[in-house]
Amino acid sequence: MSPQPHPTRVVLLAGPSGSGKSSLAARAGLPVLRLDDFYKEGVDPTLPLVPGSTDIDWDSPLSWDAEAAVASIVELCRTGRTTVPVYSLATSSREDTEAFGLGGAPVFVAEGIFAAEIVTRCRELGVLADALCLRGRPSTTFRRRLLRDLREGRKSVPFLLRRGWRLMRAERGIVARQTALGAYPCARAEALERIEAAVAGTTVAETAVEAVAGTTAGAAPVPAQSATGSVASSAPAAGGR
Repeated sequence: MSPQPHPTRVVLLAGPSGSGKSSLAARAGLPVLRLDDFYKEGVDPTLPLVPGSTDIDWDSPLSWDAEAAVASIVELCRTGRTTVPVYSLATSSREDTEAFGLGGAPVFVAEGIFAAEIVTRCRELGVLADALCLRGRPSTTFRRRLLRDLREGRKSVPFLLRRGWRLMRAERGIVARQTALGAYPCARAEALERIEAAVAGTTVAETAVEAVAGTTAGAAPVPAQSATGSVASSAPAAGGR
């Protein structure tokens, strides 16, 4: 028996790093939960490494606390408020917590590079309105990501260049994996239209997500790994998103 949908639901907004998730979420005019704030801290011994490197692989889902993110989403859908971590990408640490509320909004956006990892769980819990994966040109994403990360001083320039080149080569695979996890691949204009549909309470978005999920029915489960195929390691090192 499927769970009863909550009156408040979430649009999960995924996509490669630098694909424009944050700016699109802001344009939607809805409350936005930043899923990047649920990263593990840099001292966590379970953080994975980039293969053949001492860099932490912050693009691996294993660097992220999916359970805590889902718990906050469910609490928001049930009560309209929750407490979330305040995470510093520059220091790879949780610096504080803060209250986050929806102000009565029936739909909110949860955006981040790992949003697709929790599509199935949110659907099972009856809180999913839609799940989207922003896609574009890898070269454009590379430039947008590098300029943002340099402007915000997220990590050292050599690290950002290594990561940026790696992600540009892997971008099509990233989109394919997030689609396999149930996120609908689309450009910005269509994503905004689907978010508007979710707010209006139409069912087109939900049925489309189910259709995407159905294309992968019977396939092997998608393993938790980064686009470059890293696995968990017990030795942390400096890194960034």
